[in-house]
Amino acid sequence: MSFSLFTNEDEEKRFKESVSKIRNIIVVMSGKGGVGKSSVAVNLSFYLAMQGKNVGIMDIDFHGPSVPKLLGIENRKLQSDSSGKMLPERITDSFHAVSIGLFLDSIDSPVIWRGPMKVAAIKQFFCDVQWGELDFLIIDSPPGTGDEPLTIAQFLNSKNANAIIVTTPQEVAISDVRKSLSFANNLGFRNLGIVVNMSHFVCPHCGQKSEIFKKGDVAQMAEDHNTEILGEIPIEPLVSECGDKGGFFVPFYGKTPAGIEFEKIGEKILTKLS
Repeated sequence: MSFSLFTNEDEEKRFKESVSKIRNIIVVMSGKGGVGKSSVAVNLSFYLAMQGKNVGIMDIDFHGPSVPKLLGIENRKLQSDSSGKMLPERITDSFHAVSIGLFLDSIDSPVIWRGPMKVAAIKQFFCDVQWGELDFLIIDSPPGTGDEPLTIAQFLNSKNANAIIVTTPQEVAISDVRKSLSFANNLGFRNLGIVVNMSHFVCPHCGQKSEIFKKGDVAQMAEDHNTEILGEIPIEPLVSECGDKGGFFVPFYGKTPAGIEFEKIGEKILTKLS
């Protein structure tokens, strides 16, 4: 017996129409929380928009939506057009965002949902949001291999879906991230590579590189899963400061060691998806 995530043909048609206008979908995921996945998703989105691409970011981390805070839009609410479709929040002319955080009464309001509610919300983010023509849709997924990334994989039927896996250097993170790599491969995502966040620290005075965290074998993990390391982002206080203030790191601090690494990662992704 066949199973469909759609309740009727009209809903499925609206979903397909929305996806047909998106050239590339990238799901940013990690098996471990606290690795800076949302920061990577936001700064990658900014980089792509700075290259003249039309970019959307969809935050499907319903229990801990970080994207509105990182973009400085946490006090805004989504509006609708004359047809009743939701309009994604404008960040720049070529960069727009949608997050459950833009629907909540306050930043302290929890989202207390089981799986079916998450599935319905993800469906609505595709069917009922006026994304328009996009070169890239970046999907910020919560940690782990649960309902949210699985729903995305099922909706997209593994077509036009790419994955970026984020980790930190410690073995405790790598052991969980390996599961995300297997998840992406099993569900048919095209794995673009691994981003190592908080990889090291570069002294701003002498330029010396220090490895603050004990490193696990990221290179071996990449080899085992037939993928590559896209880049290793150093610890940069300005990244955290910009995120806390809702400021934009990549556009203003692109010449720092972390900014250069974000640019390198973005260039690799553009080359892979050209």
